Amino acid sequence: MKNTLIKTNKKYLPGLLNIAVPIMLSNLISQLQMLIDRIFLGHVNSMYMSALGNVTSPMWTTMSFCFSIVTGASILISQSVGAGDTEHIEEYSGAMVKYNNIIPILLFFFWTFCAEFVFRLMGVSDGLMPMCLDYSRYYAPVFLITGLGGAFSVILQTSNYTKPLVVYGILRSGVNILLDWVMILGRFGFPAMGIKGAAIATTIAEYSGLIFAVIFVVSSKKLNTKPSMKWVVKAHIKPYLLSAKLGVNTALEDFAWNLGNLLLIRILNAINEMAAGIYSIIFSVEVLAVVIIGAIGNGTMTLTGEAKGNNDLGKYKGVCVCAYGLCIVVGIITLGVCFAFPQQIISLFTNDKSIIASCGIYLIFISINLFAKSANIVVGNAIRGSGNTIWMLITQLFGTVWVVSVALLFVFVLKLGIAGVFLAVIVDEIVRAFINLGKYLRIVKNWESTDWGKESLI
Repeated sequence: MKNTLIKTNKKYLPGLLNIAVPIMLSNLISQLQMLIDRIFLGHVNSMYMSALGNVTSPMWTTMSFCFSIVTGASILISQSVGAGDTEHIEEYSGAMVKYNNIIPILLFFFWTFCAEFVFRLMGVSDGLMPMCLDYSRYYAPVFLITGLGGAFSVILQTSNYTKPLVVYGILRSGVNILLDWVMILGRFGFPAMGIKGAAIATTIAEYSGLIFAVIFVVSSKKLNTKPSMKWVVKAHIKPYLLSAKLGVNTALEDFAWNLGNLLLIRILNAINEMAAGIYSIIFSVEVLAVVIIGAIGNGTMTLTGEAKGNNDLGKYKGVCVCAYGLCIVVGIITLGVCFAFPQQIISLFTNDKSIIASCGIYLIFISINLFAKSANIVVGNAIRGSGNTIWMLITQLFGTVWVVSVALLFVFVLKLGIAGVFLAVIVDEIVRAFINLGKYLRIVKNWESTDWGKESLI
């Protein structure tokens, strides 16, 4: 049966990898850039890790909303590609490019003037506050280009031509790493600016990457979902609002997940000043695997969206089987590496011997968690590809309340400390994986027995 399953569905693997691998490489390069940020900062001052954990989580919470809001456009464009509807491709794509910058510009002003208020709510200590404010002040200009960057990513993904993302990632990360070395440590006559230098380096690198992206998207002839300038200029806001209405569920879902993460950091801050730093180190390692799984999820959403557009149930199921199979391989490799080299991995981020000796077990926790997290990412993207984006929002809202409640129980009642937070995250992912799998199976069953279009709205 297992061999039959593989033989039946392996034909969908090349298409999935064609979309996922370039996104995967681009995201891995970006994450390596952030890891090097943390490695430089962690060896200068261990407290920088706690500052980064406190500042990047809330800023990413708002930034991920901007990236997620275009999910609706991605779904509608993919379905239009599957149906061969060229006019709607231009309409949705043009409106996305024109109007997707509104929210990011508002967030730029929010983080420029309201950062301290956010950090106070999170319980950031007076010792960490100046570091957090330095980083947020110099990183805030990145929001001004977030909308355009998200729109370009959708165009590349829905055109099934994501290879330029690798070049984009290499360029951006190369600039960032060089500037990190110069500005964090003080080279070529620059003063050693620490965490402030890291923020400035990242901002300059992001703008460098956008310049490349603009030049490529404008000049490329291979992007079949790129709008003409005529469609961008004449685009009305209604198609954007329609796609945003679909995408806002995913954006709110990501916001809910990130809000839960912020509340977990608030709990960690109540344990001690270094707890958020330890969480940041472990999260940095986990993210390397998650961006690979997330890229597979992106490919899953695009291809299942196309399957819906041309009413192909076999493709819908086959893509999901291939995607989760790839994720299992990623999980096994990550677990093996973290089990074999825990102390060596932790020592990349800090010189503190007590942290190096005691935190390896948390790497095992997050590696085990990848199998349930993969199910949520793959199945969740298949559910979105069907046109149903509200389901994942509902389960994530439940998950946010659930994970915070369990973490409070484990940390303050059972006195499990930092381990309680990681165990709460594992419990949350497992529970939601079973809930989301049940929904996916219901979609497939309804498609097999009734009209496909009915399920996507339920």
